[in-house]
Amino acid sequence: MSTAQAPILLDVIESPLGPIQIAATAQGVCSIHFGRLSSTRAEYTVLAQMFGGPIASGRNAHIDLCAYELAQYFDAQRTTFSVPVALAGTPFQQAVWTALRAIDYGETTSYAELALRIGRPRGQRAVGHANGQNRIPIIIPCHRVIERNGGLGGYNGQRWRKNFLLNLERNTVKRGQQTLLFGSSADPNPAVSPAALAALAAE
Repeated sequence: MSTAQAPILLDVIESPLGPIQIAATAQGVCSIHFGRLSSTRAEYTVLAQMFGGPIASGRNAHIDLCAYELAQYFDAQRTTFSVPVALAGTPFQQAVWTALRAIDYGETTSYAELALRIGRPRGQRAVGHANGQNRIPIIIPCHRVIERNGGLGGYNGQRWRKNFLLNLERNTVKRGQQTLLFGSSADPNPAVSPAALAALAAE
């Protein structure tokens, strides 16, 4: 009887932020990384250790759905994500990541405020570290955490990408507010593609 672990599948999509690598287990997306594969080999060694499987090129339904929803997000047609995620982290890190997902599209918060939200008012530095350990940016929107004085703060995907994401969301919200005054527009969270739903149901 084989004891081989299921591989973690990895594929690359193009985006306005450059290439995006999406990795997923059978449970969900476990990594989103900006840039080409050559820049992240060490990261995938860590990922394989975390999830107990080798990295292999390919796609599953989670990667297909993630790519589909990211394309909608960048086209200002999606404000939330339904793709399942697979997380590996300490209880504290997971509490921070859960709090990140509660930050509304187009909104921002500070590291200090995020620490308050999880009941650790003096844990601002630890919250910042957990924020930096988020391996699924955009889906878990760590870009929405900025400095208390309004500065961008750090971002593993480089600050220009963080600025792009914040501006995309602010402009989309602004257009939505104008639409409420002057007329209707497309659903900001269109239905998941039938093909993606069928593939998920079949797994």
